Amino acid sequence: MKLTSLGIINGQAIHPRYGFAKRDKQGNVVLSDNLNPDFEWNDVPVGTRSFALIAIDTDAPTVPDDVNRDDREVPASLPRAHFVHWCLIDIPAETRHIDEGAFSKGVTPKGKAGPLTSQATMRHGLNDYTSWFANDRDMQGQYFGYDGPCPPFNDALVHRYYFTLYALDIDTIPVTGAFTAQDVLAAIEGHILAQDTLYGTYTLNSRLMP
Repeated sequence: MKLTSLGIINGQAIHPRYGFAKRDKQGNVVLSDNLNPDFEWNDVPVGTRSFALIAIDTDAPTVPDDVNRDDREVPASLPRAHFVHWCLIDIPAETRHIDEGAFSKGVTPKGKAGPLTSQATMRHGLNDYTSWFANDRDMQGQYFGYDGPCPPFNDALVHRYYFTLYALDIDTIPVTGAFTAQDVLAAIEGHILAQDTLYGTYTLNSRLMP
């Protein structure tokens, strides 16, 4: 199976229109267009009954002490963790593309609704902005669906974002309610016929921006 995208060019910088935040012309960090990227795939294995798409930042800081501080950088050597940006499941077997902006246009304070989507049987899981904003009175809520990159503006490490499509031998993934990507990955174990990944990079550190 081969996953492609016009918006996510493998190994290259992600355009700010796909970000949750960006730098404006004055250098300020502001909310961005937060569009979900487009994807297309082919060479689907025989027996595929549905697809799942998961997007993960593998470079989230594990210690928050230095995050988004003007007087210092988050060291590149700091141990890193995963941060989920998108979990879309029960994509019908006949589907071969996802349009840019089909599931996300702009930032929704307190999160987009879910798990049901406007696209037939597809469902969205929670992304990790749910926990990130848990103590923010203006932003706290359940964040379903896609929300794009927003690495710390003072991070010395350029973050990597991996978009993985899974071809599955089941019609519906057995998860319910406000499920997470971790729930999905556990549920699809033994049901993956094929998978492919694209990754892009993103930074809000003006010193590192392309």
